[in-house]
Amino acid sequence: MSALLRLAWASLANRRFTALVTVATIALSVLLLLGVERLRSEARNSFLRTVAGTDLIVGARAHPVQLLLYSVFHLGDATNNVSWASYREIAEREDVAWTVPISLGDSHKGYRVVGTTAGFFEHVRTGGNRELRFEQGEAFDGLFEAVLGAEVAERLGYALGDSIVLAHGTGTLNPNQHDDRPFTVVGVLARTGTPIDHSVHVSLEAIEAIHINWRAGTRIGRAPDEIPPERLQPRAITAFFVGLESRMATFAVQRAVNEFRAEPLTAVLPGVALQQLWGMLGVVEKALMLTAACVVAAGLLGMLAALLGTLSERRREMAILRALGAGPGTVSALLLLEALLLTAVGLLLGLALLHGGLALLAPTIERASGIAVELGWPSLAEFKLLGLVLGAGVAVGLIPAFLAYRRSLADGMMVRQ
Repeated sequence: MSALLRLAWASLANRRFTALVTVATIALSVLLLLGVERLRSEARNSFLRTVAGTDLIVGARAHPVQLLLYSVFHLGDATNNVSWASYREIAEREDVAWTVPISLGDSHKGYRVVGTTAGFFEHVRTGGNRELRFEQGEAFDGLFEAVLGAEVAERLGYALGDSIVLAHGTGTLNPNQHDDRPFTVVGVLARTGTPIDHSVHVSLEAIEAIHINWRAGTRIGRAPDEIPPERLQPRAITAFFVGLESRMATFAVQRAVNEFRAEPLTAVLPGVALQQLWGMLGVVEKALMLTAACVVAAGLLGMLAALLGTLSERRREMAILRALGAGPGTVSALLLLEALLLTAVGLLLGLALLHGGLALLAPTIERASGIAVELGWPSLAEFKLLGLVLGAGVAVGLIPAFLAYRRSLADGMMVRQ
C-alpha cells in the first residue's frame, strides 16, 4: 500500500500543474461550503441571542412572533397598546424582579425611536448575556435627551451634543416633525449587531411631552413651555420586558399575563419565539447550503474532468504497469488513490483557508453584522460536511478507476495513428 501511495504521489507530482489547479478548485469550494456553514451556525446563535437575560416579553394580544417582531426587531406595529395601569399591576408582582417598558411609534430619518427608561441600559442584554455598553456619553437623564444606537450615529454622522428632531410616525420621508421639541444627543451605544444599533432611545416622559399638542397625527397649536409633571405620566406603552426573581416562576407569570382580566395581553418567552421565527427563515438556510453544495459539486466535477482528460494519455503508462505484474485492480486503485489524495489535500487547504480568513476577518464581521465568529476546531456539522466531500471525491474517482480497470493491455500498447 505504501508503494502504491508513493506511486500515486509521484504521478500527481509529474502532472503538478493540473493537480494544483484541481486542488485549488476543491479547496475554494470547501472554503465556501464550510464558510457558509460556519456563518449560518454563528448567525443562528447570534439571532437566537438577540435579546438575552429577559424572561418574558409582554404586549397586547397577538401572535408570539408578531409581538417579538415589533418589540425586539421594531418591524411592524402593535395591534394595540398596553395601559399603564396594567403594566404597573404586573410590574408590582412579588415574583417580578424588574421591568423595562418601551413605547414605539415615532422615528428619526427612518430609524425607530424607542421610548423607555434608564433601566433599559441596565437590564436588557444581547448575545452571550452581554450588557449594553456606551461607546460615548451616558444614559439620558434630562427630558429632551437621546441615546443613539451605533448604526444611527455612524450613518447619520452624529456626535455628543448634536441636536436631532424626531418625526411623528415611522415613514422614512415624514413631514410631521416634532421640530418644536429638539433632542440633544447625550450617549452613543457600542455596536451590538442587534436592532438596538438602529434605534434612537429617549425617555417615556419625552414621548409624552412631544405629543402634548398633537391629536390624531396632527399638531394642534404650540406646545407649552412648562409641562406639569402629571402630564408626563405615560397613559399607555407598546410592550415591556420582564425579568423574574426565579426562572421557576416563568410559566406561572406567563399564564397569569395571558389570563389577565383587565385587558387582553400576551406574554412570550423570547427564546421560544426566536426559535419559531428562525424556523420561518429555514428556506434561506437551505438555499445558501444548496448554493455551496453546487460549488463543491462543480469542484469535484472539475477533478473528474482532469482525471478523465489524462486517462487516454496514460494508457501506455497503465500498460507498462500491467506488464510489470500489476493487476487491473492495482491500476484502478492507483487512480482511485489519486482522486482521494486530491480531495484530501483540497479539504485540508480549504480548512486552512477558512481558519486563516476567519482569523483576519472575524473583527470586521463582528463590527459589520454583530456576528461573533468563534475560531477553533470544526463543529460536528462541519466534520460531517468534510466527510461527505471526501466520500464524494472517492465516488468521483471510481469512474476513471473503473474505466482503467476495463482497458486491456493490448489497448494500452497499441500505437494509434
